[in-house]
Amino acid sequence: MTHVFHPTMLREYDIRGVVGDTLSDKDAYAIGRSFATLVRRAGGKRVAVGYDGRLSSPMLADALIAGVNAAGVDALNVGLGPTPMLYYAASTEDVEGGIQITGSHNPPDYNGFKFVMQGRPFYGADILGIGEMAAAGDWEAGEGTSQSIDIVDAYVDRLVEGFAGGAFRIGWDAGNGAAGTVIEKLTARLPGEHHLLFTDIDGHFPNHHPDPTEEKNLADLRKLVAEKSLDFGVAFDGDGDRIGAIDGEGRVIWGDQLLQIYAAAVLQDLPGATVIADVKASQALFDRVAALGGKPLMWKTGHSLIKAKMKETGSPLAGEMSGHIFFADRYYGYDDAPYAAIRLIEAATKLGQSVTELRGNMAPMVNTPEMRFQVDESRKFAIVDEVLGRLGASGAQVDRTDGARVLTDDGWWLLRASNTQDVLVARAEAKDEAALTRLLAAIDEQLALSGIARGPQAAH
Repeated sequence: MTHVFHPTMLREYDIRGVVGDTLSDKDAYAIGRSFATLVRRAGGKRVAVGYDGRLSSPMLADALIAGVNAAGVDALNVGLGPTPMLYYAASTEDVEGGIQITGSHNPPDYNGFKFVMQGRPFYGADILGIGEMAAAGDWEAGEGTSQSIDIVDAYVDRLVEGFAGGAFRIGWDAGNGAAGTVIEKLTARLPGEHHLLFTDIDGHFPNHHPDPTEEKNLADLRKLVAEKSLDFGVAFDGDGDRIGAIDGEGRVIWGDQLLQIYAAAVLQDLPGATVIADVKASQALFDRVAALGGKPLMWKTGHSLIKAKMKETGSPLAGEMSGHIFFADRYYGYDDAPYAAIRLIEAATKLGQSVTELRGNMAPMVNTPEMRFQVDESRKFAIVDEVLGRLGASGAQVDRTDGARVLTDDGWWLLRASNTQDVLVARAEAKDEAALTRLLAAIDEQLALSGIARGPQAAH
């Protein structure tokens, strides 16, 4: 027995497809059997499985567990919940790996799979290996068992363990995503006053798309914070591993700005610690971490890549523009948005300022959202190489960590190839509008030299 996946499904950080088109129960079975084969060959016996609130998730979970069992590995089904709850199970239960079925922040007809293996991220070559094993039918055979457990309360207990925050008035927007029940239980345990939006888990996403990094999706939260005069608001993506936030004045607090707040609190306890952010993050963040006595480290975009770098460097804190925030300080080092919300309450308490004051104190910068340029999949990395070649010959100041991040007297600009889509991603940040215009002209020039016309779809 063999299985071939649709060529668009195997991504850098996860496996993803459109249900009924590129993704079926047969894919889920093959993924479960391949992953469980790897676990068994590494000496493992049991895998945790969780799923989000999408309409297709229970069906895919059943097929996945059947595949895990067919490889002679037991399944521990932790049921419906956010991705970080599955990570929590994989960190605390007697299992050697975990799989979350989730479409994350994608449209309702999408679904997919995120993995953790023996406490480490599972991505890149690991995911390609799943495809190779399935195509070859390179699977173990056996009869595993399936056990269902409810860990929601244990997970919420862990979220509030050692909580050292004050009482605030907070808005919470779960976006009908998988974190809804957790947010209801969590806020009942916290001091202060909590106003909840859209905690009913609903795979139709009837109120707004569950992606808090797009400002339009924060409109309901912004209205709630304004009407109730709340201190701040937090929002979650479809599977609860990314956080969005606004202050009491309705200003968005982007991922790199949240990281500035977290860094100020963490570095009080861990002076000199390394704080990691991806190449899309503001220079203001890296400068702030250095000013606080920390070691700023710029790294490649991608939650699996960031987690791996944290383990390598012993970093207690990392984050991405996309709202993935990782705490290894007092926690497990994975991206957990409900926990990030807890740590925002704690940080404001520790720093003795409101979230609105902390946001207002940040250096004003003029920057673009993420700009995306559609390119042929086969050209995207080649174009970045061409740009790097020209920049190298010109003597420009370039960071090559992940694409080209170019530092000039005006500020910086970035051009990188997406690992998950057939697009180039660009961003620029400057001290004023005139400087930003010059940086954008530099991006345009490089794209034109590689035959790409300006016409980006802008999206944070």
